[in-house]
Amino acid sequence: MSGPSLRVVPETGSRTRFWEVDLLRGFAFVLMVIYHGAFDLAVFGGWPITVTSGAWRVFADCIASLFLFVSGVSLVLARFRASHDPRSYWWHVLRRSSRLASAAALVTVVTWLISPRDVVLFGILHLILLSNLVALPLLRFGLWNLPLAAAAWLLGLLLARLPGNPWLFWVGLVPPDYRSFDFRPFLPWFAVVLLGVSAAAWFYPCGQRRWAFPSWERLLPFSILAWFGRHSLMLYLIHQPLLITLFVSLQLIDMRRLVG
Repeated sequence: MSGPSLRVVPETGSRTRFWEVDLLRGFAFVLMVIYHGAFDLAVFGGWPITVTSGAWRVFADCIASLFLFVSGVSLVLARFRASHDPRSYWWHVLRRSSRLASAAALVTVVTWLISPRDVVLFGILHLILLSNLVALPLLRFGLWNLPLAAAAWLLGLLLARLPGNPWLFWVGLVPPDYRSFDFRPFLPWFAVVLLGVSAAAWFYPCGQRRWAFPSWERLLPFSILAWFGRHSLMLYLIHQPLLITLFVSLQLIDMRRLVG
């Protein structure tokens, strides 16, 4: 999808990580911790924070969008990094999918134990897992994923107007009484992943930066955010227990609400 005048900036090593991508993921993680902190105080502490509407809802949607966008970028970069070794690439896909599936299952089990009525059956991890798998055969289309993203978004808006279905809620046919601690239907949110795929096809043609980029990966706070980004799945799983432990120790939330 690039013209003959493209100047690709070479990177050292076929497995180069782009620190700016890790930084974006790490930044999304920090924002998520802030939101989940407010969510815990509201739900388990009774604080008057309207985390499910207004500005807080927009904030949560922006965080989810950033995670999904970066996951689309990462799909393209991972494909280019292992282009010389297809077997290695598919092992990478299998390992990553297995980790995501295990983490998503753990979230479902834990939230069911806390509150069966609000169990997470299709949260952000479930969405990233399914979106990544569906996007794999679309990576070859590069920038042509932009119209596909638009189609996915419009289809999601259409599904939202149709009657809900308890078996297809995860697609976008959401019953009006459905509730969950975390829920993002596949449509229209899959569109954001395809936007990330399209952006990566433009900014990282052939798996390399299109333009030179400053080497700020060792500078604070960039290095910390990039580290968060490289370990985001592990941090995602432990940040809520740590937050709740902190809030309980400070007597900011009521344990009876937590286990009720």
